[in-house]
Amino acid sequence: MRMFRTIFGSILSPVITTSLYLVVFGAAMGERMELGPGVEYGAFIVPGLLMLTLLSESTSNASFGIYMPKFTGAIYELLSAPVGVGETLVGFVGAAAVKSLILAGIIMGTAALIVDYHVVHPFFAFLFIVLVSASFSLFGFIIGLWADGFEKLQIVPLLVLMPLTFLGGTFYPLSLLPEPWQTVAMINPIVYLVSGLRWTFLGESDFSIALSLGFTVGFLALCTGVIWWIFRTGWRLRD
Repeated sequence: MRMFRTIFGSILSPVITTSLYLVVFGAAMGERMELGPGVEYGAFIVPGLLMLTLLSESTSNASFGIYMPKFTGAIYELLSAPVGVGETLVGFVGAAAVKSLILAGIIMGTAALIVDYHVVHPFFAFLFIVLVSASFSLFGFIIGLWADGFEKLQIVPLLVLMPLTFLGGTFYPLSLLPEPWQTVAMINPIVYLVSGLRWTFLGESDFSIALSLGFTVGFLALCTGVIWWIFRTGWRLRD
């Protein structure tokens, strides 16, 4: 409901930003990029831009959603209520993930008006988008619990996730990177997420879809375990 009350910032801003990326980068770099036969540059960057939006929106939505009850003191009402960790995650994390999924659908529809792209594996695309949204909503939930000020809510999304996404093959294939940057890129976890989503769209990528899905599921399990530990110990909740 908060998303629809702030529709300009929640929906229009990411859609306009993604559209500008498609138009500007497609016009400026499309003819200079050497991709595979039959692959247009506009269609190539759609999965990367979608991943960029999913990571930033899922993390920010979940972190802000849990931070505000902490800031106002309403978190103590939640902790004293007969509500379990699972129900709390379904409420807070589920809301952030659903918002990201709605936004992903709108962005894909907008991109279809600008570039000609096709989703080769729609089932895996939907599964991958849901897993990424849930994983980084959980990650954002952890950030919201960890943050003790509004400025800390932006540290990880702006100084960590955004640079890693831009360096993760969002706008270019990894094969264009010279050494040693290709080797360095293998350390970047976002590379495997972008590669997995790109495979579902184009049918080919730098890494196998099994590796990308395995990394996403592992990150999902790790974040779930951290949140379970936080609620069990009360870290940043009761102090």
